[in-house]
Amino acid sequence: MNFSDLSASIGAKILENGHRAVLTVTGGRFPTKLLGMQTLELHTIGRKSGQRRSTMLTAPIYGPEKIVVVASKGGHSVDPDWFKNLVANPDVEVTVGEKTTQWTARRADADEKARLWPILVKANSGYQGYQDKTDRDIPVVILTPRG
Repeated sequence: MNFSDLSASIGAKILENGHRAVLTVTGGRFPTKLLGMQTLELHTIGRKSGQRRSTMLTAPIYGPEKIVVVASKGGHSVDPDWFKNLVANPDVEVTVGEKTTQWTARRADADEKARLWPILVKANSGYQGYQDKTDRDIPVVILTPRG
């Protein structure tokens, strides 16, 4: 693993664990938004383990009919595990506050990403920095309600 990937991995873990700790300490009341984006917990099924896995994310686009998240992993050269899991099993759950709902996840196609990317970068300019830092095409994930 190169230094850039190592720093991206460490940064992502610190942010996620810090967010989870603050939510625990405040009884889930804070932070409900980071950088103006909705915070959420995404639950996937591990593609290798078959076990439920959870990760804290921000959603630059969040609504009752569509949630959009970015699989940036801080510009790491490899896609995050949560993204690999939802590719293998697109039936996911999202927890916001105390409510967990069922969603279907899919990677945005090239045209969808082209339309969404300016909106996502406006919400968090860091996404463009992450994309510039890596050779991989950072996936944009669209979640729609299941059932």
